[in-house]
Amino acid sequence: MRELQVLIAFGGYVALLLWGVHMVQTGVQRAFGKTLGLWMGRAMGSSPRAFGTGLLITAAIQSSTATGLMITGFALDGLVPLVPGLAAMLGANVGTTLIVQALSFDPTALAPGLVLVGVWMFRHYEPGRARDLGRALIGLGLLLLALHQLVTLFEPLQNAPLLGSALQALAGSPVIALAVSAALTWASHSSVAVVVLIMSLAHHDLVSPELAYTLVLGANLGTAINPVLEGGGDGNPASRRVPMGNLGTRVAGCLLGMALLPWAGTIMAALGDASHGVANFHLLFNLVVAACFMPALQPYARLLQRLLPMRVDPHDPARPQYLDESAREVPAVALGQAAREALRLTDLLRESLQLTGQALLREDPRATSQARYLNGAISQLDRSVTTYLATQDQESLSADDEQYLKSILAFSMNIAYAADVSGMGLLGHAGKLHKKHWALDAEQQAELAEVLERLQRNLRQAAALLVSGDRATARALAFEKEHFRALESRAAERHLNRIKTGRLEVAEVGAFYLEILRDAGGVNACLVNAAAYPILDRHGELRPNRLRESE
Repeated sequence: MRELQVLIAFGGYVALLLWGVHMVQTGVQRAFGKTLGLWMGRAMGSSPRAFGTGLLITAAIQSSTATGLMITGFALDGLVPLVPGLAAMLGANVGTTLIVQALSFDPTALAPGLVLVGVWMFRHYEPGRARDLGRALIGLGLLLLALHQLVTLFEPLQNAPLLGSALQALAGSPVIALAVSAALTWASHSSVAVVVLIMSLAHHDLVSPELAYTLVLGANLGTAINPVLEGGGDGNPASRRVPMGNLGTRVAGCLLGMALLPWAGTIMAALGDASHGVANFHLLFNLVVAACFMPALQPYARLLQRLLPMRVDPHDPARPQYLDESAREVPAVALGQAAREALRLTDLLRESLQLTGQALLREDPRATSQARYLNGAISQLDRSVTTYLATQDQESLSADDEQYLKSILAFSMNIAYAADVSGMGLLGHAGKLHKKHWALDAEQQAELAEVLERLQRNLRQAAALLVSGDRATARALAFEKEHFRALESRAAERHLNRIKTGRLEVAEVGAFYLEILRDAGGVNACLVNAAAYPILDRHGELRPNRLRESE
């Protein structure tokens, strides 16, 4: 019974430790996620700068996995070359050791104050950066309390026969010990938590220094497995270059570390007691790996490029290119990837509208089929974007992130609806026009060509608004609805005048042309709803009466 109580307590404190780490990570990411992402993208021009950037960002968010996801996204998009990306990962691995160094000095006395201040900030401030920092302080306090309780829990277990037998078995099989530690780190998604547990075991002399260092090697190996398994799920081998490169450095480092373990105990003993020795070994291991690989990153990157070539399928426009499932751990990266995918919808719609114009004005059946194919791809891609954003962890989103997510969803949905209106309306009219062998007159053709060109321009403005959020551009795009209404009104007046003058032979074609203009206006309305209205509404420029006037 006593053993069961201890086991439950151990599991609870480990869970509290993991939850504390999670709160620190999500709190910092929500407070500074976008800023850190932008800073990273700008600061990784060279390998030394990239190393320092990876170290500082990981020290802030305490997740080398999260940093790795940002680096992978930048590298895959071509914003960061592979060599600085790999250097940043080496820096990230060093950065994640800093909190372990801090925890090795047992700052448990700070825990109540951190929780107190964190709860006050979380309850006092509105959703925003201050509240997110309060969340991070609560997580740090819980982490320290969990660590203290684990240390206390291990004290009566020093003479427990079952635990002693298990640890003795691991001591006799270093490879198995390394694999067990790697598996625990992979399962917990936190090398910090596992290394802290190893420090507690070493503090109570439950493990020998050699076994403790073996377990630390396993933790470093396990933390590199998650990005490989969770990232690069798009089938493009190039998306795995950074995580696979990081795993390669971990494997090489572990092999070297295992070979030098017999001498590690003597070296670490001179640097501090058993608990500090674990933290120092963790730091020293990552520094040595970084020192060994930094000079060799150029040939290492060429090897990765050869083994993991870029593979792009240009024949499947419906296939997402940027929706990386592993990016969900970092909201700023996930939303950025979703926005890039949403902008791809505008590229596809632009091409579809060009083909639609050919179908209407040049009687091109092939253009009709190609436009319908692209419209179907837009619909599928919109569903992918919607699913990706709908399944994003809402808890990790800041207020700004939530607003940005809603903007991307609205944009994607309305662009897809514009494709539906174009497909069912304009393409349907093109088929009917050619089936009945009708012909638009020169004035109608010139006007329709101008309308289609205006739709292309408005589509470009909508895409720019998703990125810039400029209010003046939003107002200009919103007023485009008035232009299309005026255009339709003039066309209707011309149609009535022709009927009054007795030109009944063109009445049917004229009425049909009005339907084409209405559907073109429907496509334009979708573009306005996609990009202009969300911005104007956010700034209070779409009051109910103003909204009715705009409709």
